[in-house]
Amino acid sequence: MFNKVIPLSKRLKNEKNRRERVVRPPRRRVPRPPGRPSPLTLFLAWCVHIYTGLGLVIAATIAVLLVQGGPGAFRWSFILMAAATFIDGTDGTLARKIRVKEVVPNFDGRKLDDITDFLTYTFLPLLLIWRANLLPPGMEWCLLLPLLASAYGFCQCAAKTDDGYFLGFPSLWNIVAFYLYVLPPGPWIALGLVVVLALLTFVPSRYLYPSQPGKLNVVHNVLVVGWALMCAWVLWGLPAHDLIRGPEGRGAVRVVTQASLFYPAFYMGASWAVSVVFWVRNHARGTRAGAEVIDPTTVAG
Repeated sequence: MFNKVIPLSKRLKNEKNRRERVVRPPRRRVPRPPGRPSPLTLFLAWCVHIYTGLGLVIAATIAVLLVQGGPGAFRWSFILMAAATFIDGTDGTLARKIRVKEVVPNFDGRKLDDITDFLTYTFLPLLLIWRANLLPPGMEWCLLLPLLASAYGFCQCAAKTDDGYFLGFPSLWNIVAFYLYVLPPGPWIALGLVVVLALLTFVPSRYLYPSQPGKLNVVHNVLVVGWALMCAWVLWGLPAHDLIRGPEGRGAVRVVTQASLFYPAFYMGASWAVSVVFWVRNHARGTRAGAEVIDPTTVAG
């Protein structure tokens, strides 16, 4: 039998169909589901948490130094407290930059930050005050007052106001311990200062929050640079012996420390000025609101 002759046009069509079946379609890149972070972003987010957690490593090292005791150990404790403060002042910026809350929603970095802050701003500085014998003998139990007051402050939901201030004394016990150690005013004055500052935790006064916007915060951040440099020089120059705490300690370290008091004076003065202005304005608003509520016809009658 003769083979069936297939027309050329049909053969070309069949060949085209065969090739379309053989050639695979190009692989399309599947887009990442919305809200799912990239591996690099996830890695960077955990790096921020680890960076915050370094504060716990620093806190453990400070605890070991305080157990050892002595001027050299106290000096390094203050240096490490300064390092912990630097971490605390920068980890929030990094967290917001990488959007850590969105990338790792199941891990609360704020709680980790609060735990670290309570240790490095409150517990360990108060422990240093006790170990350095800065309070009158037998009155060391009074350190429980700032310890509990600070815990109260840390647990307050309204510890930071909506207009960008700390509410109540913000537990800067590392600074308090630093000045009580380098410029000891005497045991009883030191005790009075500790008690007063602890009570100020419960007073609803406003204190500057440096990372918030505002003219006062800009001035604060400029001044704090000079203050930090002065404190770094003081920490570097602290002697390995205990002469700094005696009446004969009148060296350059003591003079620079006295000059650095400009910063806590500015911080407390500016914070209380803001608080007084806030209270006066609130009182004026309350007075005006009360006057508007009164019915004039009732008064006339």
